[in-house]
Amino acid sequence: MLVMMRRDATAGQVQAVCDAISAMGFTPLPLPGTVRTAVGLVGDDGQADGTHIEAMAGVASVLYDSKPYRQASREWKPEKTIVTLATGVSFGGDEIPIIAGPCSVESEAQIVAAARLVKQAGAVALRGGAYKPRTSPYAFQGLGAPALEMLAIARAETGLAIVTEALDEAGAERVAEVADMVQVGARNMQNYALLRLVGRLGKPVLLKRGMSATITELLLAAEYVLNEGNGQVVLCERGIRGFDGATRNVFDVSAIPLVQKQSHLPMAADPSHGVGVRDLVPAAARAAVAAGADALLIEVHPEPDRAKSDGVQTLGPEAFTKLVADLRVIAEATGRSIAGLPAAASR
Repeated sequence: MLVMMRRDATAGQVQAVCDAISAMGFTPLPLPGTVRTAVGLVGDDGQADGTHIEAMAGVASVLYDSKPYRQASREWKPEKTIVTLATGVSFGGDEIPIIAGPCSVESEAQIVAAARLVKQAGAVALRGGAYKPRTSPYAFQGLGAPALEMLAIARAETGLAIVTEALDEAGAERVAEVADMVQVGARNMQNYALLRLVGRLGKPVLLKRGMSATITELLLAAEYVLNEGNGQVVLCERGIRGFDGATRNVFDVSAIPLVQKQSHLPMAADPSHGVGVRDLVPAAARAAVAAGADALLIEVHPEPDRAKSDGVQTLGPEAFTKLVADLRVIAEATGRSIAGLPAAASR
């Protein structure tokens, strides 16, 4: 249930509505907007009767949301959420941040070199896995805690924000000590204990769509984080499982505008995992920006053929630099820009 207040509603009238919701046994959540304030009802409101609230002073209407997710929906918050990292990088506005770097942190020299090259090309955040959930137990699993220290060194060297994955509850707090944004990967999208924990860590969260997850399931996963009081969530399309093995996944570009229609949360795209084929990544990235993606994640390695994980889908320095130049043009054509770079027309 969502209570829409009148434009001229006073602070006292908003508080009275909050008190009425509390009296019903639910938790009120005021949602100040640019035009008016809404008050959401947190909890299972299937049996809630808001008839008496409709008659209260300052109330314009009471909406009953039939969607299984609430706080992630546009009905709950019509305005788009802007997620901002401690470094100033923002998601959801007119600037498109690029998060780039290797799949895994392999050494201090490797991650610092990667950070320098992606920053020079136009990235504003560095991706790199310290803990790697791999399909095979024999594949490279990441360096763990030492990799977090290396990521911190790369940030000190370049000023780039750090985005890295929390693999489990035990490691999530360690990741949050270093990361500017905590990633929850596709395999953990429905790890509800982990989602609750990262919701309490006080850091922005990048939530990837599961390999076989529907849009509703993705938004319900976000609901777990939001329900812990953390509204700083960025969703990410990274491809879903299909029947054709020509590409690693089916990169669902249509999910980008669909999620943006249904949710106020920013929607990023990871074309590297989406297609899993190096030569196809640039085309998928261009398509994602054209479709309205709020951010891009691109795997980049100084020597992609020597990468310890996902080298087949990883771009090298020259390919990444060219891609960023192409994305600037597409971003400008859609009325936006690539974060940290001047408009393409000025080149």
